[in-house]
Amino acid sequence: MSESPSRIGELLLPARRSFLRDAGLGFGGLALASLLGEESWANTAGGAAVGSLPHHLPKAKRVIWLFMTGAPSQVDTWDYKPELQARHGQPLPGADSEVGFFQTSGTCLASPFQWAQHGQSGTWVSDLFPHLSKHVDDMCFIHSMHLRANNHAPAAMELMSGFNRPGMPSMGAWLDYGLGSMNHDLPSFVVMHERKPRGDDQIWSAGFLPKSHQALAIDARRPVAIDNLTLRTGQSLDAQRAELDLLSTVNAEHAALRPTQADLAARISSFELAYRMQSAAPEAIDLAQEPKLVHELYGTEDPACRVFARQCLTARRLLERGVRFIQIFAGRGVAGDGSVDDVPWDAHSNIETNHRECGLATDRPAAALLADLKARGMLDDTLVIWGGEFGRTSDSQGGTGRDHNPGGFTIWMAGGGAKPGFHYGATDPFGYKAVENKVHVNDLHATLLHLLGIDHQQLTYRHNGRNFRLTDVGGQVIHDLIA
Repeated sequence: MSESPSRIGELLLPARRSFLRDAGLGFGGLALASLLGEESWANTAGGAAVGSLPHHLPKAKRVIWLFMTGAPSQVDTWDYKPELQARHGQPLPGADSEVGFFQTSGTCLASPFQWAQHGQSGTWVSDLFPHLSKHVDDMCFIHSMHLRANNHAPAAMELMSGFNRPGMPSMGAWLDYGLGSMNHDLPSFVVMHERKPRGDDQIWSAGFLPKSHQALAIDARRPVAIDNLTLRTGQSLDAQRAELDLLSTVNAEHAALRPTQADLAARISSFELAYRMQSAAPEAIDLAQEPKLVHELYGTEDPACRVFARQCLTARRLLERGVRFIQIFAGRGVAGDGSVDDVPWDAHSNIETNHRECGLATDRPAAALLADLKARGMLDDTLVIWGGEFGRTSDSQGGTGRDHNPGGFTIWMAGGGAKPGFHYGATDPFGYKAVENKVHVNDLHATLLHLLGIDHQQLTYRHNGRNFRLTDVGGQVIHDLIA
């Protein structure tokens, strides 16, 4: 990211200054900070003052997290295990009935997919990813991820917030709080989903941070992507501005008497952002502006991957326009009984059908996103992350499926300072548990924040008498993952 620390401070302040100017409230600078949320830094013991971030020169400016909802199997995607293939149907050494969410067989289940090496890095990839396999030399693989929770909602919350319980701020909210927005007219944190994953809004919650750091969630199933972007029938822009000014005045007077009610300040801020978005957002999400060649690259008309393709292309347009953190929750998959699954990669039975469907739905668009970002010179400072909330067991469930497995799974990163064509950590010979250079979610967050120019120990917020941070009381930056 090229912005200096002073520039970061400048980005945080104009919206708040212009709001008071436009509303004619006449608050002083100190009152303004209290009203619109800058007290989050001022009141944080040990925290930095607004404008002092980043802590060091960042390598990444933006993040897009491709969240594979339901948890893809590491041993069927990116973590090839010849021993598992050779021992199909035999007892799995160290099989533990407490690992998964249900009971498993304790018997090895070989991957039903074909594997081959790709790129100069010689990375093994299953045939689920014919398009992504062409980009392995840009990817940095972590094969030793692990966390505590073994069910979807708490695991997804743990992966995004460092805690496996509701009410904690997610990484996107922390980044918005710490670094602010790069575009005055668009939100800094955007979430896209087709179906809400289990855990839904809590996965991307702002938690106890001011609610102005909450994500804008875009539901792919809705005919209108973002509500209230058009004026009411018969309403003029001047009339709307007058309504907002009056509302802001009343709310600010109310807030001045209740300085501890941060939610009202966030509401005022969100009204102003919504007003500005009426001009900026429709253009940003208008895919009709993209040439046919780009649509063909992503597969926006391919029934197998149409939804994810449109989400990835929309994400690229938002990244170009200064949105800092985007998460896309993959939403299409087929359960073992053939029905559509609300947690797509969740292959408790018939992993071959399930993962094949999910691969078709996500492979081409994800690969197109990498290629597109690289061609535009954006991959260097955009960090792309791919992965699910945990992995899956190496022994079978129901003969053809795999249970949940938080003990060892793979996540990869690309761009944004991540070391390309690199593999870190390892699971055991059966892909069951992380055994080498184990990476906890706190370590992942510390490393991601480092790439964004943030010392994870200094990004704190005072809540209930304690300084909280994304990495809680843990986390080590893994410098081996950084180019």
